[in-house]
Amino acid sequence: QLQASGGGLVQPGGSLRLSCVASVFDLVRYTWGWFRQAPGKEREWVSYIRNSGRSTCYRDSVKGRFTMSGDNAKKTVYLEMHSLKPEDTAVYYCAVRVGSAAATRIADYAYWGQGTQVTVSS
Repeated sequence: QLQASGGGLVQPGGSLRLSCVASVFDLVRYTWGWFRQAPGKEREWVSYIRNSGRSTCYRDSVKGRFTMSGDNAKKTVYLEMHSLKPEDTAVYYCAVRVGSAAATRIADYAYWGQGTQVTVSS
């Protein structure tokens, strides 16, 4: 139901744009989130978008570098990532929460995509 794409290998300081498309979820009734999981670490929340895209929130370590946006007509959300660092290396997952409340916990999200690998390395 969720398909994430756009990952790849990028040098430190570079940029990538991730996309997540869903066939049934819109940006009006659902909160969409991005999470990531680095090797040997727990999955962590990165950002969310809600209220038809009017509200976004980011974890501190990506603020000012990552931007989440959405296109309700396409049922797609994006994660623009700039000034990438090696510590951003992880598998990135998109997820959807029923309802439009703010949500940063894994347990808040019922639907998950398959993940896309982001590797930041020189």
